[in-house]
Amino acid sequence: MKTILPVLRIVALVAIAFALTEFLIPTGGELAIVQFPILLLVLFAVLIIAIAIEISIAALSTILFKSLNEEARENYLRKESEKEAKFGMWFKNLNSKLSNRKPIEAEGEILLDHDYDGIQELDNDLPPWWKFGFYASIIAAIAYMAYYHIFDGITQKEEFQIEMANAQLAVEEYKKNSPDLVDASSVILLTEASDLAAGNKIFNEKCVACHRADAGGGIGPNLTDEYWIFGGDISTVFNTISEGGRPGKGMISWKQDLKPAEMAQVGSYILSLQGTNPPDPKAPDGDLWVAEKVL
Repeated sequence: MKTILPVLRIVALVAIAFALTEFLIPTGGELAIVQFPILLLVLFAVLIIAIAIEISIAALSTILFKSLNEEARENYLRKESEKEAKFGMWFKNLNSKLSNRKPIEAEGEILLDHDYDGIQELDNDLPPWWKFGFYASIIAAIAYMAYYHIFDGITQKEEFQIEMANAQLAVEEYKKNSPDLVDASSVILLTEASDLAAGNKIFNEKCVACHRADAGGGIGPNLTDEYWIFGGDISTVFNTISEGGRPGKGMISWKQDLKPAEMAQVGSYILSLQGTNPPDPKAPDGDLWVAEKVL
């Protein structure tokens, strides 16, 4: 008992510290120690402090015990022994109440009158803990039926759908704050002045050598008309910038030099030049491209 209580106090203190970190630190549903691993060091420090406190208390108790005279020591040991005996008796009584077992000397009262090859059977009552669990399951079943079938509570399927919708919103928010996660399947046409200005800068640095400053076309095709080799939507333009043009004679791949967000910006800037009709444009190259109508 002297060893168990300090251990229980240490475990309880660490558990309280863990619960406080999870309760006080907002993490959006994730464990705080997972999102902030530094908290493991904090909990370890709490554990060390708790152990140090218990060692200090034990050392102090030993010093005080040795400072007592012989009679006081005997009184102290006697009281400690009585405490342990009371605790043992309390535990024994609790176990007896929970199990509701007959003592060995009274088993004759519940001995059944049949046996199997000398093996006899006792007619023990069900343990109270089992009965309480059974009654609790009945109450839980009634509450479940009332909540879901009478008061139209949220079903597991509806909970799943709500969680999935919230997760989708979280993913969209994450993508919104992480522009470099964009690819050809998720890119959208950018219309903000800041994005188009950034695209213009990239175009002047990377593209004018082949397409001219006005995008009218040089070595590369005219980017201001309605004729495209691969397609004139933002997804196709993004993919062409990323992966390059026709093998052997087309544009090189820029995915090693430009970030996905930058490719989206320059692609959107190129599409903003549609219909600008620069002077002396290059002849159309590719096929007339018509945007598909979204029904």
